[in-house]
Amino acid sequence: QIAWPTVLLICGIVTYVSLMERVGTIDFLGGKVATIGIPLLAGLLICLIGAAVSAFASTTGILGALIPLAVPFLLTGDIGAVALVIALSVSSSVVDSSPFSTSGALVVANSPETERDYVFRGLMRWGFSMIAIAPLLTWLIFLAPNWS
Repeated sequence: QIAWPTVLLICGIVTYVSLMERVGTIDFLGGKVATIGIPLLAGLLICLIGAAVSAFASTTGILGALIPLAVPFLLTGDIGAVALVIALSVSSSVVDSSPFSTSGALVVANSPETERDYVFRGLMRWGFSMIAIAPLLTWLIFLAPNWS
């Protein structure tokens, strides 16, 4: 049995994110962040963008798009490259249980019918709360202590 609503949801999200990448939305946001004169703030914003987009898209794809955009302010030496990659990776990964990501949608689709709404709401709360919480925590743990 195929959960067609889940298949259509995933296809729609993949199409939407592909369109955003094709028209340059992610590159635009990353470019704007790179022009911020405060590297520590730029690191937080890149983690926030990674978390927000990854809630709907592939974490690997987002990391591949955002890490190169961070290179200009990483070259200043104000933020450690390893610390930023760790913060961005964690921020982008913990939101993957959102019901709009592939893994979250599959969990909802395979839940018993009687619990599907409960699982959907729980994953929605977790995924979207992590969009705000994970970048801030990873910024505090990995980026702020390395501020020179």
